[in-house]
Amino acid sequence: MNAAARSPSTKALPSLDRARRIVVKVGSSLLVDGEKGTLRAAWLAALVEDIAGLRAAGKEVLVVSSGAIALGRRILGLTGRALRLEEGQAAAAAGQIRLSAAWGEALARHDLKTAQILLTLADTESRRQFLNARETVNTLLKLGVVPVVNENDTVATAEIRFGDNDRLGARVAQMISADCLVLLSDIDGLYTADPGIDAAARFIPLVEAVTPEIEAMAGISRSGFGRGGMVTKIMAAKIATGAGCAMVIANGKQMHPVQNVRDGGTCTWFLATGTPNAARKQWIGGHLNPQGSLTVDAGAEKALRSGRSLLPAGVTRVDGRFQRGDLVRVVDAAGTEIAVGLSAYTDEDARRIIGHKSGDIAEILGYRGRDEMIHRDDLVLR
Repeated sequence: MNAAARSPSTKALPSLDRARRIVVKVGSSLLVDGEKGTLRAAWLAALVEDIAGLRAAGKEVLVVSSGAIALGRRILGLTGRALRLEEGQAAAAAGQIRLSAAWGEALARHDLKTAQILLTLADTESRRQFLNARETVNTLLKLGVVPVVNENDTVATAEIRFGDNDRLGARVAQMISADCLVLLSDIDGLYTADPGIDAAARFIPLVEAVTPEIEAMAGISRSGFGRGGMVTKIMAAKIATGAGCAMVIANGKQMHPVQNVRDGGTCTWFLATGTPNAARKQWIGGHLNPQGSLTVDAGAEKALRSGRSLLPAGVTRVDGRFQRGDLVRVVDAAGTEIAVGLSAYTDEDARRIIGHKSGDIAEILGYRGRDEMIHRDDLVLR
């Protein structure tokens, strides 16, 4: 066996209970009855009970849910054949209402609030949209809400679609710096080959690194509803683990699938590379080109080096043209770069609020933005 895929005896398996922020991805084939095209209400209720258990344990939980198109097909009478793009978008529009209501009703039974978020690939690749979506999710999580995310199939085209919600789940986990991504599947986890075809296929409980050999083990989905398969799950693992987020593939067909993972049931764990915060800092520090600079005073520099955010009061000068979410340099009075980070304001607004207290921002700009010019999570010291 490759060193990247080992038995539990060689290295301890991760635990869902050690994660603080968790993303749970649910596929269409689990949520929707394939023959009837209706929601599997009892299964959803059991899953939501698991989610309520995580929330009771102090975890933040976000759900990435498929199912809108599968539900909408039946509502619009589009069953029994492949859908054209515009029919798929219409089915998503009809099914999304039913899907959102089902999640809201199921979570409400446990006194949990929910909110719907629709995303496309562009939302995670544009820095400004990425930042906006991340702040929306972070705010919802802080308020104790369980956000339910789905790909925005009503407006997405073939060119911009994720193509599967496994990778959407991974991108969302990356965006919100999640500690763990749970992919609920129609299989227990990763095997050396497709167990439905090869009786000699061996189960892999732990993957320490996604190597070419691990990628070669992926097969093709046999599901009639899901667009993904083990190939997309391995792609999701590369995204998630590279962002410092552990990932687990577990059998979702059983009742209480997340609780089964917590209880140590059969599943495949993929180890994270570092931590979410470290991965994000590495991305900020090494993969973007600064669009401008902020000059700070000695007090602000001291605060930054002690791990604090950059406040407008400590900024003395703004140079360059940049938008919210763009990378900027942070320099001292001598022009020496001391940090880089993502600006919470455009250069125009930044120039208006520098030197002022955060409490004055609303009066100056006419709206209440962030208290920080650059939040510490978006800043990398040099």
